[in-house]
Amino acid sequence: MQIVNDNGCSWINDLNPRSNIKVLDKHKECEWLIIGAGYTGLSGARKLGQLYPNQKIILVDALLAGEGASSRNSGYLVDTTLNDGFTSNKELDNYKKKADIYKLGIDVVKKFIKEYQVDCDWNECGKYFASSKQEDTKILENFSETLLKLGFEHNLLSKKKLKKKLGTNFYNIALHTKGGILLHPGKLARAMIDTLPNNVILYENSSLLDWKKKNDIVICKFKNGSIKTKKIIFATNGFLKSLGIKSNYNFPITLTASMTRSLSDEEFTSLGEPKEWGVLPVRPMGATVRMTKDRRILIRNTAEVYNPYQMSKSELTKRSLKQKIGIKKRFPELPDNIIQSSWSGIVSRTRNSSQIFEKIDDNIFVAGCYNGSGIGVGTLFGEQIAIKASNENTKEIETIEARNKPTWLPPDPILSLGVRARLIYERFRAKSEI
Repeated sequence: MQIVNDNGCSWINDLNPRSNIKVLDKHKECEWLIIGAGYTGLSGARKLGQLYPNQKIILVDALLAGEGASSRNSGYLVDTTLNDGFTSNKELDNYKKKADIYKLGIDVVKKFIKEYQVDCDWNECGKYFASSKQEDTKILENFSETLLKLGFEHNLLSKKKLKKKLGTNFYNIALHTKGGILLHPGKLARAMIDTLPNNVILYENSSLLDWKKKNDIVICKFKNGSIKTKKIIFATNGFLKSLGIKSNYNFPITLTASMTRSLSDEEFTSLGEPKEWGVLPVRPMGATVRMTKDRRILIRNTAEVYNPYQMSKSELTKRSLKQKIGIKKRFPELPDNIIQSSWSGIVSRTRNSSQIFEKIDDNIFVAGCYNGSGIGVGTLFGEQIAIKASNENTKEIETIEARNKPTWLPPDPILSLGVRARLIYERFRAKSEI
């Protein structure tokens, strides 16, 4: 089925349209094929191009490269997470393994930006885990103890300090971590496309319809062409399940977000002229909110089990109304018509908030399912799955493979019913935070 994304994502619309888009319309053969040209696929293709400059590497995406979830997220490069799934991290050792992966993700993105002199509005300002509910103080105090044991620099802030930092009276308590980074996800994804090695051929708007392994060759069928490859890497994240990849270990969730126009001088002054900031919710299903470098406010406050292939304009408008309410709760002084654009995007989840990174056959590899932390972890996993597929090992691979593996999920309709029930429960618990 063809994936259809809306065209309202502000991050993408900030960029100049690309030209010379190649669509797969013939039969091709190659040594390496990567399905999915988001952070993971782009990172993997770049690494393979460096490792095998004389081999043919093909990268294919069902949409325009980098314009799926990679450019549609909130732009957080995280060092720590509080709500990265449907289970809490009670074991310190397991949390450290997760944090170690986040650190490697930050390092690999930082290395890429430095090497290629990328401008993606990189800001090492940290992030806030914030709540309007005073009773959530205990959650943040417990989280603070975990971060303290692991050596993460952080501090707790009360309402008065938050008003000065964020320009809103909405939040009563927050924990600020200093290691998080805010950036422009569309600019980062575009830079990864622009720096692909010469021996990487990129085909876009080319959906994979079917694939099979015959002898030692993987054969992939597309709408208007096909590809035979010696090795394949699946990097489709939220669409792994639809391709039959680790289908009992991951499931897609549809998120929607809205962004305002840039605030006027008068509007910005009324908020106290805060510096760029990002807030993540203390409770699952609460709102992610961000003030950008250019004075825009982003809010993401919906997550649901929904058809991952397309969201209609009318359905998107309904969710945009929820985001309008969320903005008015936090910034009642701003006008009602301030939202400029709204969009949807797909993330991939596992039951225990772990990631997928493995060899599933002699010449078939997969990386994905980042549970909302795809900028750093996706870039890291793309690079490292390319190395793993080359039968090599690194300290990074050892760190990745030391994590807890994803746990089994029941089949549909049991899975969808269970996820929906959990989302309803978490939405009820976080209703004041939306």
